Amino acid sequence: MAGGGGNTESGEPEFQIAPMIDVLLTLLIFFMSITSAEVLRIDKDIQLPVAPDAKKKDEKQAMNEAALNIRWQSLQQKSLITFEDKQYPDADPLVELLKGRKERNPKYRVVIRGDKRMPAIEIQKVMTLVSQAGIDEISFSALNQE
Repeated sequence: MAGGGGNTESGEPEFQIAPMIDVLLTLLIFFMSITSAEVLRIDKDIQLPVAPDAKKKDEKQAMNEAALNIRWQSLQQKSLITFEDKQYPDADPLVELLKGRKERNPKYRVVIRGDKRMPAIEIQKVMTLVSQAGIDEISFSALNQE
């Protein structure tokens, strides 16, 4: 009769650690891939403004929202719009992309991550672009404290 993975002399089964490690490594890789995809969409060069009364992000809305990064380039005195790791010097393709997303998902919203060094007129321009895409729910990303 075949033993069940244990030592046949003592009659007690051994705990097999190799399958447990395989499962843990698979879960680790899964969670790392999900986390890194979300982190890549956030531009670390942007200095967010401080708003002491800012509310935490609603994690339930994460599937219905997208982060629109606006970095201020002080040497050129212009803003650079980045969406999903792609830069948009011309706004028309971005408007069309956002319009398509809004048509597919009526709850779609945009979170604007604007640099605090940027003039307000640049944020206003981006808000106009987002509204041209038919998106009426816009949030701003800010820090609670420095």
